[in-house]
Amino acid sequence: MSEEVRILDVTGLNCPMPLLKAKKALNEMDGLQVLRVLATDPGSVRDFDVFTRQSGNTLLESGEDDGTFYYVIQKKA
Repeated sequence: MSEEVRILDVTGLNCPMPLLKAKKALNEMDGLQVLRVLATDPGSVRDFDVFTRQSGNTLLESGEDDGTFYYVIQKKA
């Protein structure tokens, strides 16, 4: 398992693009790898919460820093 965290910058994109791009990135990753998503769409907060609960991926961390939302997602095994 790689400890490297992949970064996906989707700032400036509006719903549903941040989530769609994150899903695509996760599909290209191996199980248990970690993806950090940066977004500016306030709607992404709910989107990523629901997505991780329904998909089986783990939302390790999320928050907001000066108008940029971030999500740290570990892909399911």
